[in-house]
Amino acid sequence: MNFPDRFANLPAYAFPRLRALLDHHAPGGDVVHMTIGEPKHQFPQWVTDVIVENAAGFNSYPPNDGSDDLRGAMAGWISNRYGVTMDPATQIMALNGTREGLYNAAMALCPETKNGETPAILIPNPFYQVYMVASLSVAAEPVFLSATAATGHLPDYESLPVELLQRTAIAYICSPANPQGAVADRAYWQRLIALAEKHDFCIFADECYSEIYRDAPPLGALTVAQEMGADPERVVLFNSLSKRSNLPGLRSGLIASGPENIKRIKQLRAYSGAPLPGPLQAAAAKVWADEAHVVENRALYVEKYAIADEVFAGLEGYVSPNAGFFLWLPVADGEDAALKLWQQTGVRVLPGAYLAQGSGDENPGKGYIRVALVAAPEVTREALSKLRRCLYDD
Repeated sequence: MNFPDRFANLPAYAFPRLRALLDHHAPGGDVVHMTIGEPKHQFPQWVTDVIVENAAGFNSYPPNDGSDDLRGAMAGWISNRYGVTMDPATQIMALNGTREGLYNAAMALCPETKNGETPAILIPNPFYQVYMVASLSVAAEPVFLSATAATGHLPDYESLPVELLQRTAIAYICSPANPQGAVADRAYWQRLIALAEKHDFCIFADECYSEIYRDAPPLGALTVAQEMGADPERVVLFNSLSKRSNLPGLRSGLIASGPENIKRIKQLRAYSGAPLPGPLQAAAAKVWADEAHVVENRALYVEKYAIADEVFAGLEGYVSPNAGFFLWLPVADGEDAALKLWQQTGVRVLPGAYLAQGSGDENPGKGYIRVALVAAPEVTREALSKLRRCLYDD
């Protein structure tokens, strides 16, 4: 058989790589998983009741773009959170998790050529792996921009040559950043949106960690785009209930943008998408409309920020995250550190290089490990204390 070459050189996904690194070694203590961004806090208990109340909907095909109630709740959330009014009928679509949207939006919106050349898709490095696969799927050139301490852990798009920007079709940006926790401020968004307006490309704003923060809510791309009077098609927003509401298994995400973008994404999804089942849409609508549980959830993460700051006090290179729920900890080599930590303590973390593109010392994640603060506070404190003793205090 003949197989496509476009995915032939993909590295193994991060978590299979981690299993290959660790699983043939015995853990050095009780296992604590701090690798995957899968929240372990309680989701609202009434969610199950809503699903049961609407269980008859499993007997029907669900609305592909999201029910009126769901899209209305999403529009209400965007209005309350970002101060931006979106038409739920033409500017919002429900997703089966944001990973689907981050992929399919590129399929729907990336042109075959840009100014007569192969289009480029800009990707922060480290990055969420779907950005790269989406780029390859549309035969675009993925261009990785190192997001390091020198750049404030956000990509410096303005540093790119004009020739590259002129053929750029899409720029992915994650704020709050996964894994570093950096947050784009108003000036950053203004510069990026102005650059996109000048060179006519789309900004794919992945803001899935926007509701986990210390004090002030992170500023969103839609807010700044509206302030600037930018083209309504310029920004495509992605968000979900996974982190905000501890419901990764509910698979409720949203995509919001200008009506032309959403029209094209809906058209593609009518052929290829997998909509959320009706009873889950009913539950998601209630969750998007409720903020009380989000406030309670955020308080737990603020408590764990304080625990991390206490455990790593005085540690050179430690940066307390502004938002999100990851620590991006400096080490000599991420793989060596992860293996040592596993063998000596049973604490399981992810080597930073598995989230980035590059080789050897050119990989901007090589000198880091990513630690997910998803467990209960008391478990988090014990695991972080073991980590510090094992990796930094020997």
